[in-house]
Amino acid sequence: MSILFRKILLLDGTAQNLVEGELLVQDGVIADFGQNLGRPDGAEIIEAEGAILCPGLVDMRASLGEPGFEYRETIASAAQAAAASGITSIAVLPDSAPPIDDPALVHLIIARGLETGSVSLLPYAAATRGLKGEELAEYGLLRAAGAVAFTDGGQCIASSRLMRLALSYASGFGARIVQHPEDYELAKGGAATAGARATWMGLPGIPAAAEAICVARDIRLAELTGGAVHFAHITTGEALDLIRVAKDKGLRVTCDTAPPYFDLNETAIGDYRTYSKLSPPLRAEDDRLAVLAGLADGTIDAIASDHQPRDADDKRLPFADAAPGGAGLATLLGITLAQVQNGALTMPQALALLTKKPAEWLGIEAGVIERGRPADLCLFHPERSWFVQAGKLPGKAQNTPFDGRALEGVVLGTWKAGTRVFAA
Repeated sequence: MSILFRKILLLDGTAQNLVEGELLVQDGVIADFGQNLGRPDGAEIIEAEGAILCPGLVDMRASLGEPGFEYRETIASAAQAAAASGITSIAVLPDSAPPIDDPALVHLIIARGLETGSVSLLPYAAATRGLKGEELAEYGLLRAAGAVAFTDGGQCIASSRLMRLALSYASGFGARIVQHPEDYELAKGGAATAGARATWMGLPGIPAAAEAICVARDIRLAELTGGAVHFAHITTGEALDLIRVAKDKGLRVTCDTAPPYFDLNETAIGDYRTYSKLSPPLRAEDDRLAVLAGLADGTIDAIASDHQPRDADDKRLPFADAAPGGAGLATLLGITLAQVQNGALTMPQALALLTKKPAEWLGIEAGVIERGRPADLCLFHPERSWFVQAGKLPGKAQNTPFDGRALEGVVLGTWKAGTRVFAA
């Protein structure tokens, strides 16, 4: 079956330009793109004037709940949310029950992704057995099974000695360690960023410096070992300054952030709003602006959804006791596009951070429009608006910190290997 997209804007293969043109899909791959391609016999014609066709979004970090926490989210419900959001590849955190620290579970996650027919699942494996931070997992076997990197998910690898061993061991298999950058002792028991707001609300605080302290330690360990470290959901200007210096020195250091950290600040937790309780916590406005600057200047390598499904019982608790985490799949594109609309990013910059850059980091054949590549595609209209409503999002997880927000950027269709998996 052939599909011809016409009267659209295309994100080109460099992910640096939007060009008006046409794109032809045949047998599940991108056959051609450009101007005046003609109409192959029997081709389905899709015209969407004013819409943008880009590669399917690549989400480089999400928790899916399955196995073990199906009451929060399942792979099937996450796949539904991903398709409705233009996402065709997801890197899955190992924070399931049991954790992904066994090759059989790596194989299972990959297979379950294939079963959905709409999203590729790329499993992270646990950096330490059982995510306990006590001894390393079997990196060689896990890597051979298909693990894309190693992480303890939302838990910091607290031991300097263990982190040094992890970096050295992973390097031998050409893999990275993904760190939740938060000094364990400083963050323990905290619920919000330490400062006037947390004090006024009577909440135990986590110093913003807890992030930079962990980042500084792990950069030094990466330098010592020659290993590669990736810092997840960076939230502070101080940490970004350290990462810039490390990159300038040529160290194997990368990082990402998530939409709450460049769109919201700590005022979003007002009235003890547990949907805005995240890990790391929301920061001060200066840090939010620093994260936006890091996206614009290339210090931050990608934007991830940081999808952390929680159910009502997880959130209907006093703020200090509520589980941290926010649903992120449905709002990944819209919140990122908001930064284009306010002038902080260009459209090509924003889309590259959601497609080409995370795909390159993960080492997968996705994220670019090139002839011969699988036709994983997202068609969206950047000027059509929608409202974020908890309870009406696609998928099972509804715990969004953006509840009630008006956004522009409506996904019109998503294609996986040339098959339409979502239609608005």
